[in-house]
Amino acid sequence: MIYFDNAATSWPKPPQVAEAMMHFLRDVGANPGRSAHRTAVESGRIVYAAREAVCELVNAPDPLRVAFTANVTVALNMALWGLLRPGDHVITSSMEHNSVMRPLRALERKGVELTVVRCSPEGFLNPADVQAAIRPNTRMIVLNHASNVAGTILPVREVGHIAHAHNLLLLVDAAQTAGAYPIDVQADGIDLLAFTGHKSLLGPMGTGGLVLGPRVDVSRMEPLIRGGTGSRSEREEQPDFLPDMLESGTPNAVGIAGLEAGIRWVLERGVEAIRAHEMALAQRAIDGLRAIPGVTVYGPLDAARQTATVSFNIAGMEPSEAGLRLDEEHGILCRVGLHCAPAAHKTLGTFPVGTVRFGMGVFNTADEVDAAVAAVEALAREARR
Repeated sequence: MIYFDNAATSWPKPPQVAEAMMHFLRDVGANPGRSAHRTAVESGRIVYAAREAVCELVNAPDPLRVAFTANVTVALNMALWGLLRPGDHVITSSMEHNSVMRPLRALERKGVELTVVRCSPEGFLNPADVQAAIRPNTRMIVLNHASNVAGTILPVREVGHIAHAHNLLLLVDAAQTAGAYPIDVQADGIDLLAFTGHKSLLGPMGTGGLVLGPRVDVSRMEPLIRGGTGSRSEREEQPDFLPDMLESGTPNAVGIAGLEAGIRWVLERGVEAIRAHEMALAQRAIDGLRAIPGVTVYGPLDAARQTATVSFNIAGMEPSEAGLRLDEEHGILCRVGLHCAPAAHKTLGTFPVGTVRFGMGVFNTADEVDAAVAAVEALAREARR
């Protein structure tokens, strides 16, 4: 079996992830931040260590400004609904996932103004087009760091400079890059970084978070959820300080323990080394697929300008059929369709059928890429008959 669905969820995980989660379940088990006994204190220590790991990974200055969530979708909603108000204007790109587009469309119905800047057919964004879209009432720019469809890397640092020059907030969806591509929230000018744990951070599902930079005024931020935090329990109003104001309810502490272990594995391996390995796989896949008659590959076609996510189609064969046959006949597990990103597919010209997507990860090998290319070649040969 060849697992090429890492853009959805990474697999396998480092053994340290399961070990950390088992340690929590077997030896800790208590609710962090709610009690003063020894296992509750240990649980709180584990959660704080995970905040520190996130900060080390993305060069964020303050662990207390890392709010854990169930996934990147919740983190994005937390930032968007928490900071945007009717009359505000927000700018995004045409390569966004529905985790950005659906909240923005809902906010648009509530009176938030939205501009979607068109990207090129390869998924590239021109920072000058973002600059031209800024209005007097612009409040925020929202971008994914890399497309989940074609892997295209967007110019986050350049847009960050534009945002700060106009006193705007930059919210970045790092679902596809955290752990697989270098991120420096300070150098990149990222004010809000939404991440998920179950992709390239190699953690379990049900983990993610929002990193808030110092330019984010939390006094004007509305929590997405209110409830028990273990702090200020004498008051019936939500705490007004981080991370408590954004972390109501019992956290997924066992998942966070696994997340920290995944991040520590990434840090020990080195993001640059992971990036180099995945670039080599991506270019091998791109070159191999492009050499097959009847196969169209989408996106940059250059591993240096994308992640290890490669989308393609086979002439004469629906993506759904190709994906099913890759699984059943060749043992290659991939994803097909629109990938929850219709705007991106419209940009690439693959809407409404979508694509076949190979999402390669740190544990994949060149031999697996070669086997997958050979399988696609066999399907394409049959489709040409």
